[in-house]
Amino acid sequence: MIGMSALAALPTLRDYTSHRVSSYDHSGGNLDFWEIQPGETRVFAEIEGPACIKHIWMTMGIPQEDYCRRVILRMFWDDCEEPSVECPIGDFFGIGHGIRKNFISAPLGMSPENGNGFNSWWAMPFKKKARIEVENQGEKAYWHWFYIDYEKYPDVSAVADQCYFHVQWNRESNTRGWAHEEHIPMETRVQDDPRFYNVTGEDNYVVLRTQGNGVFCGAHLDIDCFQRNRNDWYGEGDDMIFIDGEPYPPSIHGTGTEDWYLCAMCPTQEYNAPYHGITLYSGNENWRWKGKNSVYRYHIEDPIRFRKSLLFSIEHGSGNKLSNDYSSTAYYYLDRPQRGGPPLPPVEARLPRHEEEPDYE
Repeated sequence: MIGMSALAALPTLRDYTSHRVSSYDHSGGNLDFWEIQPGETRVFAEIEGPACIKHIWMTMGIPQEDYCRRVILRMFWDDCEEPSVECPIGDFFGIGHGIRKNFISAPLGMSPENGNGFNSWWAMPFKKKARIEVENQGEKAYWHWFYIDYEKYPDVSAVADQCYFHVQWNRESNTRGWAHEEHIPMETRVQDDPRFYNVTGEDNYVVLRTQGNGVFCGAHLDIDCFQRNRNDWYGEGDDMIFIDGEPYPPSIHGTGTEDWYLCAMCPTQEYNAPYHGITLYSGNENWRWKGKNSVYRYHIEDPIRFRKSLLFSIEHGSGNKLSNDYSSTAYYYLDRPQRGGPPLPPVEARLPRHEEEPDYE
């Protein structure tokens, strides 16, 4: 029942009570933020189960935009001592590159002013307890406002068959594509080089690699085209989803990056839909797709089931020929809580590429 969220389900009187943890000023005043010092880890919420977090809103007063990558959001479920969610906070709420920007999708959004209102509607059920915390890995303090809205249930039966929410963040700051490394011109076609024929997926960019029993719910992909030939389209790379350790070809094999996020024909227009879209396009008429691009595809109506493992990877250009900066945030559920991917790299390895760094030819 807790998964019901459609308008038609609203009249159903389910057995729960409604609660919120927030940063409100307990003195009765309006200093409704928490100041998070550099190097500080602060617990925002410790919630007893059985319960389900239904919505999270946050905003931050930060000294510079890259604090969206410096501040880490973590979530722990039940008795698991490692975080099932460990993610740069901006990326968690749906867009990378350490930026805030207005956009909306079904599960995530950033709202005015200028993307400062972070929202998540992912359902996060748990049986025993939940802990949510942030860590400021920046060098300065910042202000943080938040709401965490949840339902609490009279007994565990309400969440007995529910899985645990997980997030995995990855980055490869230079995918080292063979075409750019060897200065091969973009006009080179399949018939001219056998490396265009990718029949293993081994060198693809990895969006999600996980073990367990669960469902994959989608991801956003953040690509900085810092190093490429003129107007070489980043999206000519197939998506591949390997389920339960299957060999190539996988059960789910796509036809191109823009096809994965359900757009077409090398798009150059920003577009937001409930389950797919382009949140950021930075190119221009002279240098299409130049710089930072962000796209998403959420499997809300078509979640991908796996029972042992899932590997979601995507080519960076045809046959992995392009050198670009890729990062991603994947969302999924498992039947038991565990670490959501490897530990995050240090701050320096997470920070977005500066605008003065591109190397265009």
